[in-house]
Formats: sequence, C-alpha cells, structure tokens
Amino acid sequence: MKLNELRDNPGATKPRKRVGRGPGSGTGKMGGRGIKGQKSRSGVAINGYEGGQMPLYQRLPKRGFNKPNRKAYAVINLGLIQKFIDEGKIDAKSAITEDALIASGLVRRKLDGIRVLAKGEITSKVDIQVTGASKTAVEAVEKAGGKLAVAAAAAE
Repeated sequence: MKLNELRDNPGATKPRKRVGRGPGSGTGKMGGRGIKGQKSRSGVAINGYEGGQMPLYQRLPKRGFNKPNRKAYAVINLGLIQKFIDEGKIDAKSAITEDALIASGLVRRKLDGIRVLAKGEITSKVDIQVTGASKTAVEAVEKAGGKLAVAAAAAE
C-alpha cells in the first residue's frame, strides 16, 4: 500500500452541502429556508423567542442571591494532608502553614485562604495553621495529638 492509495472507508465522509447553487442542486433558489419570514433572513438568532409570548425563562420566578463579595476558600481534607505527610511532601515536624501547603503542591492557590475539612483520617501529630477549619477537623487533629490553629481573619 502506498500513501496515494489511502482512502477513507466508503460512507465515512459526506461531501459538504452547498446551499443556494442553482436549481439542479436541490437546494437552489431559497436554499432550504422556505419563503419570507424572519428565519429566511440572514443574521437571525431567536433562541428562547416564543413568537411574542412571554418566554419561559422570563415567566419563571427569580430565586436566591449571589453575594458579590463572598469569600472563596481553597478546600483540603485531612486525609490528603496525611497522604502528603506519608509521601514525604510535607514535613509533619514543623508547622504546616498555608505557604507550606502551596509549596508541597497540595493546594494550587490560596484564594481567600485555605479551609481544612475532616474527610479522611489523620494519624500524625501535626501543627496546622490555616484560615479556616470545620469543628470535626479541629477535633480530629487534636485527637491525633496535634493542634489546628485557625486565623482570626476567618471570623470576618
């Protein structure tokens, strides 16, 4: 077999439909758009338009509220911290700060701070200093013999 003998399987590709190319093409004259009307014109975008009737997205009530200045925290779990300690990426003997977590690759960016949640188990005695933590995470770290300090900025 040579390069010039390469072909797609029969029926694998279809030729592009060339619309509005004369009466013999089957899609000549009005190009499959019918006669007159908004859709026959160019530059028409009528998604969600219901012919003058109030569209569904406007008939439904608005719900909820998105706080424009809400804080976004990077979230990590205790199980992941333990995994990184076991792999030697985090030093459990020194204090685990937010900068240490970023340097280890566990967190990509700090956002408005780092929040620790209690998913997974922690067995190492660690000293963690972060912006926020769940109550169960604090209890789990203290149960393992360590301490989890939460910065005062989290209360703000």
